[in-house]
Amino acid sequence: MPCLPGGLPFPETAAAARLLVPELAARVETADRIGAVRVIGGADASSTRFDPTRTVHAAIVALGWPALSRLGEAGATTRGGLPYVPGLLGFREVPALAAAWARLDPRPDLLLVDGHGMAHPKGFGIACLLGLVLDVPSIGVAKSVLVGEVEGALPDAPGALAPLVWKGRRIGVALRTRRGANPVYVSIGHRVSEATALDWVERCLRGRRLPEPVRAAHDAAGALRLSGLTALG
Repeated sequence: MPCLPGGLPFPETAAAARLLVPELAARVETADRIGAVRVIGGADASSTRFDPTRTVHAAIVALGWPALSRLGEAGATTRGGLPYVPGLLGFREVPALAAAWARLDPRPDLLLVDGHGMAHPKGFGIACLLGLVLDVPSIGVAKSVLVGEVEGALPDAPGALAPLVWKGRRIGVALRTRRGANPVYVSIGHRVSEATALDWVERCLRGRRLPEPVRAAHDAAGALRLSGLTALG
């Protein structure tokens, strides 16, 4: 089991996780501290909401920058973690992602996470928690809105942007990545400003809805989950 920043153990209950959120959220860095990016990664986890075993399948891929050629991939499966609690999914999924990271070679200099960063009710989504635990710059790239509303109209043209706002505060950006496709929602994870996060997501687009690192990780996590189901069947 990975440790939280400061050597804190991962919480074993949702109540304990809620108590930790303010302390951990205060550690998130919103200014750029990335360094040279030679390897960029994508991270995703797959699970079933009402699975009594609380199984999580996680994958991280490493892609060379700027070619986005596949350099490495690692996956891990964990069981028996926290239940599915909205707003606390990072605490459920990050242990599996951290186990995948431990097996990965090479390690990415920057990580795009399938999920929210600061576009979260407590400003502390999975991209924030994973960046803190792995001590790596991270960006949240989500497929749906968790909290807040897109301000104004979002044109259908690729590259169109609109702020994601909650309680009068900007928490992320809606980005149209492909004509006719739903937008993705980009937010700060850790050690990356919003402007830089958006720039990296746009630079990783290859004609699909999801940026390439996230798409690759999504496929890898899905394949790991499918292999587990096949083994059970």
